[in-house]
Amino acid sequence: MPERLQKIISRAGLTSRRKAEELILEGRVQVNGQVVTELGTKADPQKDHIRVDGKLLRPPTAFVYLLLNKPKGCVTTLSDPERRQTVMEFLRGVKHRVYPVGRLDYHSEGALLLTNDGEFANAILTGGPRVPKTYLVKINGNPDEEALRKFREGILLDGRRTAPARIRRVVPGANPWFEVTLVEGRQNQIRRMFGRLGFLVEKLKRVQIGFLKLGALKPGDFRSLTEQEVERFRRLAVRRPAA
Repeated sequence: MPERLQKIISRAGLTSRRKAEELILEGRVQVNGQVVTELGTKADPQKDHIRVDGKLLRPPTAFVYLLLNKPKGCVTTLSDPERRQTVMEFLRGVKHRVYPVGRLDYHSEGALLLTNDGEFANAILTGGPRVPKTYLVKINGNPDEEALRKFREGILLDGRRTAPARIRRVVPGANPWFEVTLVEGRQNQIRRMFGRLGFLVEKLKRVQIGFLKLGALKPGDFRSLTEQEVERFRRLAVRRPAA
């Protein structure tokens, strides 16, 4: 049965649906030898030959779901043109090709999901209020209550206001720590939000994705999600948030 190309690529475990759309627009996808650049294009995975970057698309033999404690000083990509260390170098013994679900920037650390299940990745990335992300953030000064109110209600970035966020001070001092929970994931969002308030983020660590906590996992270590955790994420992805 014909389906949208980005859905076929995502389900095959090559990348997320969002990234698959980028691959199509960049002319890196072929169907039966013809380059496709339109997002509405459909194909039949049972009949058509689909290639990405010249490689024939094949479904994964098994789905893999991992939680990595990303260390600082590495990039959240499969490879890096600047030859910096990537998160993939920490996945010792993982035989299946996986990719990151979302990103943490070079200087940030903490919880990062990786999988080869495109539909699972898409559910996490588009989960919004159903899959909030929680961070511990150290900044270089003390915002007053008015600044914290602005942070909670939303800050204008690139002409668009951020979604309401939760923030609370967890360690007071000259350079306090805050717990921040977001329901969206714009690039460098927390750093930019504090920057608009006049503060520099010194440390940033993601400690929770939805219900899943980083726990005692050490930097650079990873573990497989349990069947119960995978199923719980699937249920969250289809459940509508309460009014």
